[in-house]
Amino acid sequence: MQYRTLGATGLRVSMLGYGASPLGGVFAPIDQDAGIRAVRTALDLGVNIIDVSPYYGATVAETVLGRALNGIDRDSYMLATKVGRYGEDAFDFSAARVVASVEESLARLGTDHLDIIQCHDIEFGDLGQVAAEALPALRRLQEEGKVRFVGITGYPLEALTHVAAEVPVDTVLSYCRYTLLDRALLEAVPHFAARGTAVMNASPLGMGLLSQRGAPPWHPAPAAVREASAAAARLCADRGTDIAQVAVRFAAEPPAFATTFVGSASPSNMARNVRWALEPTDPELLVDIEKVLAPVLGYAWPSGRPENNRKA
Repeated sequence: MQYRTLGATGLRVSMLGYGASPLGGVFAPIDQDAGIRAVRTALDLGVNIIDVSPYYGATVAETVLGRALNGIDRDSYMLATKVGRYGEDAFDFSAARVVASVEESLARLGTDHLDIIQCHDIEFGDLGQVAAEALPALRRLQEEGKVRFVGITGYPLEALTHVAAEVPVDTVLSYCRYTLLDRALLEAVPHFAARGTAVMNASPLGMGLLSQRGAPPWHPAPAAVREASAAAARLCADRGTDIAQVAVRFAAEPPAFATTFVGSASPSNMARNVRWALEPTDPELLVDIEKVLAPVLGYAWPSGRPENNRKA
């Protein structure tokens, strides 16, 4: 495993992090015991940062993760969770709710502190409230020792850059914004780095687009993006490679990202993800994949409130 510095926090985190959303059955029903083994497999292979949320599986992911981490040295890993999103359309960034949410997460996860606490999918909320109410409340918890660092997450980079410019945050996390299909998150790194904010990447497979199985029916990408992604997957298969292998390596490789989160509730699949992140990609194959994806490169779908998707 390779390790990188998490912005100005001083923490050293694995270049591949464990994204715990599958533990909540977000993508498919899971065997919870296998999910627990997947977490422990990741830790055994050097992964030392885990990201979860009460939203994933309506608290199930946090509960299963708490079971997985029971008995493991708390100093051997860093734990990140989120506040503010609790359901498909359930958002609450009020100070009282985010403080209560932290307490609830601590109980489910079986720990007395969180290494990173993040406002979740801020584009669905009032960015003014996130900046003026939620983040200061989390900073007060930092003073109490319940959280070590404070961050924000979301899909539209416009929302993340706006809030990070208004209020200091230690970390930002975005998903699907640095993949074979979209490079925008890397372009935004200087904006955050100038403020000492670490950038974390997630969903290197584009929520299933960059996989042999393809995107699920609910995926927001239009037909052209789905079709180009499927063509790239076929190209890789013809060359004897799984497109997911190329996608994981591509997303995790830039040192500008402190870590890239990928998850699985399967121990063998998680071990494979770690191996893929560390293995270089055939440069000729990558060139050919990019030719296939060129017509749709950089497409971003709207997410959250329309005003939170607009550039300043």
